Amino acid sequence: MNTIWLLAVVVGVSLLATGALRKYALVRSLIDVPNARSSHSVPTPRGGGVAIVLSFLITLPILAWNDAIAWPVATTLLGAGGWIAVIGFLDDHGHIAARWRLLAHFGGAIWALFWIGGMAPIIVLGHEFNLGWFGYVVGAFYLVWMLNLYNFMDGIDGLASVEAICACVGACLVYWVEGHASLTIAPLVLAMAVLGFLIWNFPPAKIFMGDAGSGFLGIVLAALSLHAAWTDPLLLWVWLILLGVFIVDATFTLIRRLLRGDKVYEAHRSHGYQYASRKLGNHRIVTLSIAAINLLWLVPISLLVTMQYIDGLLGLILAYAPLVWLAFKFHAGELEVVQNA
Repeated sequence: MNTIWLLAVVVGVSLLATGALRKYALVRSLIDVPNARSSHSVPTPRGGGVAIVLSFLITLPILAWNDAIAWPVATTLLGAGGWIAVIGFLDDHGHIAARWRLLAHFGGAIWALFWIGGMAPIIVLGHEFNLGWFGYVVGAFYLVWMLNLYNFMDGIDGLASVEAICACVGACLVYWVEGHASLTIAPLVLAMAVLGFLIWNFPPAKIFMGDAGSGFLGIVLAALSLHAAWTDPLLLWVWLILLGVFIVDATFTLIRRLLRGDKVYEAHRSHGYQYASRKLGNHRIVTLSIAAINLLWLVPISLLVTMQYIDGLLGLILAYAPLVWLAFKFHAGELEVVQNA
């Protein structure tokens, strides 16, 4: 099948599946009802992220059979992504204890690392470091943190979808510039799967992603970054830069909450993007602003890194510096009473 037609089909399947899932959520009363911890004010169906999962995973065997992607890559994403989506789907329908969710998350991470082959060597200031077996430990925590932070950051209309699309498109641009066209297929298809869902999820959202979709995106994006690093170690830095908005806000918020002694799995709305949406009174402005940060700031820096104008670590510091400032500015991790005082 022609690539353009395949991408169009993926968008269409995701779009139609999201509509069907919205009807399913209404029938089954899978509704997010606003409460004191919410960033929305209108009861909204949830679980639409399953459309992203299905439209992407169904495409992977087709791509592998046509040699568009390698079978180990397809197996990685099918196994880890599908497993995390199932856990999220069950959690969307009925609460799963945090310890069992975390155990399942590490199970998905171990599967991904087995097929990826662990972590590629890391290049820091021109020096290569091979982590060996310890790379599996680092990789497991990286995958689990990425899937959880993506869940944490899925709190306002369109944000998680826009972040995924920007990161995938940015990565594809980097791959094209670097001459690794074969790496573009998986993130490009993922971007199209998310685009179909975003049509329903763009502010004001008609359906939310749910844990099935957000956790799936987190582990798939992280797995794509670890896989790309085996082609060129600089590409791991590129992905960390492209996902900088989510990584900085979520990590900054988590550290502040840990230092305060909060239960980190307890629902809250103290992320920087949540404070920003309340201050501005508009989800759309925040979501579009983050898209602009991605496309106008993070993508250009990732290109400078891949073209070796700047070192990967220095590029990461440069990219994150204003993001940390924004986290301070919008009180990421602070108790809400501090903001309202």
